[in-house]
Amino acid sequence: MDVSGKAGGGGLRRLLARAPVVGRFFRNEIDGRDFTPVEGLPGLLPRGEKLLWQGRPHWFTLARTAFFGDWVAIYFGALAAWRVTDGFSAGASPDRIAAETAGLAVMAVVCLGLIGLVAWATARAAVYTLTSRRLVMRVGAALPVTLNLPFRQIANVAMKSRGDRGDIAVSPAGEVRIAYLMLMPHARPWRFMKPQPMLRAVPDAHRVARLMGEAIAAVQAEEGLAGAPATTRPAKTPATDARTSGGRSGGLIAAE
Repeated sequence: MDVSGKAGGGGLRRLLARAPVVGRFFRNEIDGRDFTPVEGLPGLLPRGEKLLWQGRPHWFTLARTAFFGDWVAIYFGALAAWRVTDGFSAGASPDRIAAETAGLAVMAVVCLGLIGLVAWATARAAVYTLTSRRLVMRVGAALPVTLNLPFRQIANVAMKSRGDRGDIAVSPAGEVRIAYLMLMPHARPWRFMKPQPMLRAVPDAHRVARLMGEAIAAVQAEEGLAGAPATTRPAKTPATDARTSGGRSGGLIAAE
């Protein structure tokens, strides 16, 4: 089992659960962890089903990508550079230019800090679970939901690598429909018509994608379906694409 970010201090979390502002998040976290047999799963695994991998997003990478932290930093950097250039060209004093730039720096720190806090809470509340027969995503800090996606209902898997980490998008097969807003930010960007669940900022993403491809191939071979890959393969885009054949749709999302 590979779960990053194990937390301690259960007594502190229970104390915070009584607070009016942050209580909702910590109560959800406590309820989900204290009263489920396996973290991230709605119940015990059926006989014959094995746990292959379990993990959660890397919060810093999540902040940079899903919450556009890099673009926010670039925006404030460009704005500061413009202020300095415009100040010197207008003949402003260095003290005035420094004061204006310092104000922008404070705004940038506040904005990036908020992005980091939201990303940390989002990553902390998410648990991705890969078994020998399905993908389970427990996501949501304020309103936790569990996405249960059997491998026979997966049409393809695409991975976008970001060094050692990466995003793994899963396309449901057939007429399976999943609410985009319910999954955010654990959804592939801009796929509004047919949302695709996405494992965000996954550590060791290449190994996870390979495990998923092999598990899908094994399930399809067992059920007599054709077209499942044993491993992922490069696609035309910077992603890695693994295609499988479709299956029946079912109840995929359960609110907790």
